[in-house]
Amino acid sequence: MAACVIRRTLLSTFNKYNSVSRVLQHVSLNSRHNPSVSCSSCDLFNVQQKRFMSSRPEGKVLETVGVFEVPKQQGKYETGQLFLHSVFGYRGIVLFPWHARLYDRDVSPPAVESKPAEPPGAHGSKEVKGKTHTYYQVLIDTRDCPHISQRSQTEAVTFLANHDDSRALYAIPGLDYVSHEDILPYNSTDQVPIQHELFERFLQFKASKVPPFVPRDTLQAWQEKNHPWLELSDVHRETTENIRVTVIPFYMGMREAQNSNVYWWRYCIRLENMGEEVVQLRERHWRIFSLSGTLETVRGRGVVGREPVLSKEQPAFQYSSHVSLQAPSGHMWGTFSCQRASDAAMFEVAIPSFSLDSHGHKDSPYSFLF
Repeated sequence: MAACVIRRTLLSTFNKYNSVSRVLQHVSLNSRHNPSVSCSSCDLFNVQQKRFMSSRPEGKVLETVGVFEVPKQQGKYETGQLFLHSVFGYRGIVLFPWHARLYDRDVSPPAVESKPAEPPGAHGSKEVKGKTHTYYQVLIDTRDCPHISQRSQTEAVTFLANHDDSRALYAIPGLDYVSHEDILPYNSTDQVPIQHELFERFLQFKASKVPPFVPRDTLQAWQEKNHPWLELSDVHRETTENIRVTVIPFYMGMREAQNSNVYWWRYCIRLENMGEEVVQLRERHWRIFSLSGTLETVRGRGVVGREPVLSKEQPAFQYSSHVSLQAPSGHMWGTFSCQRASDAAMFEVAIPSFSLDSHGHKDSPYSFLF
């Protein structure tokens, strides 16, 4: 198995489970689903040591990558924090945090902010309260991208091109958004521990700092210039029959097309199988409401050309897509049709309703500022 331990995750008990053991786990890619600590592909059993390893792509020889740290239960991670993704297993580094509003239909915590009213006919009617939740803008180590591409798109953060082409999109490979609880922090003595074309443009090594990777001026300038297109403000989550769907919408900007304004959004969706049964996504069914008064229905096989299988070993799938409206705001909601492997039974999984909002941002093209 290529990059065996990179696609393996720490069994994150630590403070959360009143334990400080550091254990390497076979890749289910999600410690919440698989407590096993054996790896049949490289004969690692019950490894209880602080240092974790990475295998070389061409073989099963392990090499040292770094030392795990205790995950933070309070507070946030700083710019320059190295981590493993607890679900997809890749190495990454934190650029900066986002403080989003999480609307979780599965729980009703003390209210911080009420979710905007849904349009007539939208899925669900119960009021959902928002609470503040921390996400991070991160860089993914390009060495790990081939090993996660079947479970998570590594070119999912896209931007509109200039005004000369109203439909052109482009992506920054290896840019991602990661929830606080998905961060498994570690440290390394390597001065360039992450391979990414933006690593040395955004960060520099300073041994006296903790973490020892500090932001360059170019990172702050890039963040400030592109804040409207990078901003993560709302996260929506709902679970149906042990399949949890998380949706994060992003406003991308407005372009003119055929003498009318067209507003663009991208949305990132993660499906997670929280149960024991193997499930496969078969179809999607979307309802898209525009402030202009239109209601569009979209049906199709799978998502982004795939019909992912969600199992105990590989419980998650994440992808991004795009939508455009001829109005500055709207709503989307829908369902995924899924099939159980055990009896071929079909069932519907709710996609939580989410707003498409331009936030009043003035339109301007994305800027590299390098």
